[in-house]
Amino acid sequence: MSSPQAGSDNTGINQLWPPGTVRLEANKDSKTLILQPPPSDDPNDPLNWPQWRKYLNMGLVCFYVAMVAEFINAPTPTWGPMNKELGYSFEILNDSYAAGCAALGVGSLILIPFALKFGRRPIYLFSTVVQFALSIWSAKMQTVADLMLINVIQCFFSSLAESIVQMTIADVFFVHERGRMNSLYVWVWLLSSYMGMLIAGFVAKGLGWRWVWWLNVIIFGITIFLVAFAYEETKYCPPPEATVPGQLPAVEEHKWGDPEIVTVNKLKRDGSAPGDTDIVSIPAAENMPAHGVTSIKINPNIPKKTYLQKLALTTITPPSGDSNDSFIRHMYQPLILLTTVPAIAYTALVYGILVGLGDVMSTLLSSYLTIAPYNFTSDQVGLMSLPRVIGVTIGAVIVGPLSDWWIVYYSRRRDGIYDPESRLWCVVPFILFVPAGALLFGFGLNNHMPWPVVAVGLVLYNIGVTPINSLSITYLTDSYTDVIGDALVGVTLIRNMFSTAFIFALEPWIHRVGIKYVLVTILLIACLILVGFGGFIRFGKGFRERTAARYQYYAARQYKTRA
Repeated sequence: MSSPQAGSDNTGINQLWPPGTVRLEANKDSKTLILQPPPSDDPNDPLNWPQWRKYLNMGLVCFYVAMVAEFINAPTPTWGPMNKELGYSFEILNDSYAAGCAALGVGSLILIPFALKFGRRPIYLFSTVVQFALSIWSAKMQTVADLMLINVIQCFFSSLAESIVQMTIADVFFVHERGRMNSLYVWVWLLSSYMGMLIAGFVAKGLGWRWVWWLNVIIFGITIFLVAFAYEETKYCPPPEATVPGQLPAVEEHKWGDPEIVTVNKLKRDGSAPGDTDIVSIPAAENMPAHGVTSIKINPNIPKKTYLQKLALTTITPPSGDSNDSFIRHMYQPLILLTTVPAIAYTALVYGILVGLGDVMSTLLSSYLTIAPYNFTSDQVGLMSLPRVIGVTIGAVIVGPLSDWWIVYYSRRRDGIYDPESRLWCVVPFILFVPAGALLFGFGLNNHMPWPVVAVGLVLYNIGVTPINSLSITYLTDSYTDVIGDALVGVTLIRNMFSTAFIFALEPWIHRVGIKYVLVTILLIACLILVGFGGFIRFGKGFRERTAARYQYYAARQYKTRA
């Protein structure tokens, strides 16, 4: 397949292609990746950071995600002790969880505009401080009002972990790395959710349920310190001296071994048109690929930031004089994009139904394993998180490297052209794990089958869910990078609407039809939605073509950074 050249620029992006379609290699015989998005020549550009610095940043983000996910899910094993000590009914406890889910949906709608305007760092830091204070409040909880307010406020700020992380990944990592990073994020989120339940169960039994929160106070205190003194801002605002790839600034050549990722300007000398200029980026010597590369060039006129500059509290996008920079606009743009861009709407449905079904399963475990015939204690309920940990880990270990390898391999067969839909082929092997696991779990719990049957259902379900969620988010990030903040706010809103509706309705619904038919109904909805992956593999590029003008319109209304 030959790719069109008209309208292509020297960043490997053809202006006539739909958003998300880029050139990853010069042609099918090339072994040199064209990094997308193209980094600038600025040494402070997060895309130009050395790999260790990128991974340190991502590690701190994952630690933040782990603590937030644990806080959301740790309460469920404490429901039994709280019921006995404070007299909270399980219906009230379910309602508190559902209220938190509603706050998860609304929170990012309000908070993400601050991350877009002022940077990721202050939002991560402020959110961590709030979680620290709420942990103290949780440890001193006495009334139903305390329970409800803690859940609502905590989940309101926790919603950031469901949207700002993908913004951070898009800030720092290239297209061919995002599959692994999003798989890592989903793995950490789910692993921490389940391990939080496991650890909380043992703590509640051994030390008392209030110590679950006193331990959170200690760990969130450590998290504040780490975020304050080690997490760097990833939002990139180019200085006036910075240039995009393809321009010819004053450059400085670096030898192999320089601990930076920098831009390579490989200019053809055979009379080729400017549009045929190869612009690639390569890592420092310790990460040098096996294939040939050229010299490394950066702009020496741009000074590197000092340690204190890297840890500035805010990174405010400079005003452009454009009325499109309205702060309030980012509080309703997500709703417009959600209802007018098919990929955003579909990702929201996939993420929503799978997370909602998972939340229902968590609630059922906490409510029904504590009564006959199981009569589990709080620590035994926590141990039922281990099957989920096993499933999540298997799914994440497979799908991250697989999807990043696959898109490079598949693009090479298509003359170096990458379409985000190619990543969705990796979803197919995992889809059947979802109904298999959910049915085994539901029938096992409904028919009072031995607990290992329920555990195997949890393993299978999570083997399927982890790859599907991570690939859906990565597909959305690759397709609509320049509006990913607004897009993920819409996804988070729908995701938590599913959880809120299911959990509020769960008790009366089960009383009316039983556990088995509740899960079968939700699973049928899930299967109808998952079938849509076939449609996006086949028609997704056409959807992106038809929404290209809308995407460009809203991309232009973002705060002006790299885009």
